[in-house]
Parts: sequence; structure tokens; C-alpha cells
Amino acid sequence: MTAPDPALFTFRPVDPPADADLLHTWVTDPKAPFWLMSDASRYDVERAYADIAQAPYQDAFIGSSEGRPVCLLERYDPARVELAGLYDAQPGDLGMHFLVAPADRPVHGFTRAVIAAVMAELFADPGVRRVVVEPDVRNTAIHTLNATVGFEVVGRLRKPEKEALLSVCTREAYEATLGARRAAR
Repeated sequence: MTAPDPALFTFRPVDPPADADLLHTWVTDPKAPFWLMSDASRYDVERAYADIAQAPYQDAFIGSSEGRPVCLLERYDPARVELAGLYDAQPGDLGMHFLVAPADRPVHGFTRAVIAAVMAELFADPGVRRVVVEPDVRNTAIHTLNATVGFEVVGRLRKPEKEALLSVCTREAYEATLGARRAAR
């Protein structure tokens, strides 16, 4: 089995009541400890995503490949939520979290395909100049993955729930990785 083409992913808004069972399975999976919802109930998950759906500066999406839900994408205005007052926000910044659904059988390159699809989705908005992330400093796998799509670490910052590596990816850095990935094929 090969990784899907990132260009073929689709994204739709999370429907909290309808998607709560699926999301609960994903965010409580033992492989998702950095999502910080390991002990959440189904109700907790539905409530969290209902809050996001009603919030003015953030939203969440289910990403699908070949018609099958495979990832969760959260985007937010980092100047207003998550990172408000913690970094020097610039016009065109967009914050992002993503989670790959747990798999029974891992597919080589699948997570890279997901992050490439997520980044393409975010940069499809011409107003987005940089994508900003703040993963836990201990999440070394995501730091490596982020670098593959052009993220550069800006520095560490302390949040109430974690110590994070603030990282940014400019549109130009992301587009440069596209050329490198095409050349590697």
C-alpha cells in the first residue's frame, strides 16, 4: 500500500455531534498523548469541538483520503487564541494543529502526505503568509515532520499545559519543499 497523493485530500468542517465518536477514538488513542485529551470522555470531545465550532477565531476540519476520514485539522488565529501575547504575531499568520488517525497497518509516507495536504489546505487561502505551530518540546517526531514541509523553529515558549517549540513556515519555505518533493519522485 502506498501513501495517498496529498492533492487528493478533502477537508470538511467538524460536525461535533456526528463526529464525536470518531474524534474520541482518535484523540484518546495511546499514540496521541500530545493532543492532551487521553482521559477525555466522548462528551468532553463533543463539547470541545462544539466550543471550537462556535468560536470566532478557530475552527476544525476532518480530512479524508479516498473518502475515508484520516486526519483532524484545527486552525486558529494565533494573535487571538493559543498564542495571544506569547509571540510577535504578524499579519497573515495562521495557527495550526493536526492529528493523523490511528492506523491498524502503518503506510510508509502516510503522515508526510497528511501534513502536505494540511499545509496545501492552509496555504490555499491567499491571505495566509505563515503557518505557526507550537508543538510540545518532547514531541521530536512532529519537529522532524514539520521540517519536511518548511517549518523553522523560532524558539521555546511556556504555555500553561506545556513547554513548546514555536515554529513558523512561510509560504515561500513551503513552496520550496514542494519543488524538492517533486524532484525526489
